[in-house]
Amino acid sequence: MQPNNIQLVEPNLNAANQMIAVLESKGYQVNHFTSGRAALYQSSSAITLVSSHITDISLTDFIRQFHQKASATHNGTTPVSIAIVDQAQGMMAAEAMKAGATDYLLRPFESEQLLGLLSRVEALDKPLTDIVVESWRSKQVLQLAHRAAGTNATVLITGESGTGKEVLAQYVHQHSSRSKAPFVAVNCAAIPESMLEAVLFGHVKGAFTGATQTQTGKFEEANGGTILLDEIAEMSPSLQAKLLRVLQEREVEKVGSHKTVPLDIRVIAATNKDLRVEIQKGTFREDLYYRLDVLPLHWPALRERTADILPLAQFFINKYQMGSACQLSEDACFALAQYHWPGNIRELENVVQRALVMRHGDFITAQDLMLPVDATSPTNLPQIRGENGRVEAKKMAEFQYIIKILKQFGGNRTKTAQQLGVTTRALRYKLAAMREQGIDIDAVLGSAA
Repeated sequence: MQPNNIQLVEPNLNAANQMIAVLESKGYQVNHFTSGRAALYQSSSAITLVSSHITDISLTDFIRQFHQKASATHNGTTPVSIAIVDQAQGMMAAEAMKAGATDYLLRPFESEQLLGLLSRVEALDKPLTDIVVESWRSKQVLQLAHRAAGTNATVLITGESGTGKEVLAQYVHQHSSRSKAPFVAVNCAAIPESMLEAVLFGHVKGAFTGATQTQTGKFEEANGGTILLDEIAEMSPSLQAKLLRVLQEREVEKVGSHKTVPLDIRVIAATNKDLRVEIQKGTFREDLYYRLDVLPLHWPALRERTADILPLAQFFINKYQMGSACQLSEDACFALAQYHWPGNIRELENVVQRALVMRHGDFITAQDLMLPVDATSPTNLPQIRGENGRVEAKKMAEFQYIIKILKQFGGNRTKTAQQLGVTTRALRYKLAAMREQGIDIDAVLGSAA
């Protein structure tokens, strides 16, 4: 698939010709189809624009089948599907995104909107040096983060501890128009409550005992750029009220001063707690929550995006290894994929660092990882073999995770598909691929199948 090769699925010839003219003027090669099924059969493009006006297949079914086919023929290029819907079809746009669409475009649109959207989605397939993603769920989050970066709206990032919320915040900053300005991160849980206000807003000399000189706050340091308020749920209610005023007025006042400093700033908040639960408990202000929750981003736990585990492990190997190149052995891949990672990416990084110290030679083995035996023992796993007795490590990990979830739900395909975030049809396809590799699904599941 070539990134500049676009597949357009549009039964309306006039609309199609207008888009083709715009796209070809910018150097794109356009393959036009009036039928959705014909496009699926002949698809060879990395980017597909599909109209809601197709009649031989529903828009959502087309998107699901497009990504299912793309995953089966994955060659390193991220497949992109953009749904084109009418202004009155907002619900259809939402359903298209749930089905796996990368983005959507509302009719009527200007050529600049179309080209701008293509520019954003193409940027997602460029090599990333600051973030590692491979799973479909992670790429969906990254796509939303990329869209958020193009605005000045406040972002709220949620997720368990260790999932990489600060990394995602940095990604938003680095891909925004503020990327040349400061990025300032403040961990609200790591600073004593008595000092947090002065740290955030600054203070003047003599404002409190020990204030021997005027100090600029983190908001002023980040002026023009981005401030990350990590662990926002740990902030006291009284300070939450002052933060709310700063967000509303876009100005800050040093502790002990009556002069205000105007702010041009992007605010990103992050938390590992459910703020709606904290509101019910009376520990978090509801008005502040709605001020922060403009563009919500949720980083799934590592166990929910298993396709990221091995790429992340290799990233940390490359980051910390000293001397000769080091690789993961097959049993290490099994162990990493099977483990549930309660500490998420932070735990994975620590495990890799430890394994690099414990290893002998150029391979990291399952024993070097020192993970709990009952969670990773390969003796309980089916043997997956492909050409020359091996299959790609990434595919092994994926198969092992599917088996794990199938066992969790007693072989129930519908619940397994929901947990995996795929359609039941996509799950059937995966199971068929596993059988082709010699895996007896019924034997693995036993009576649960």
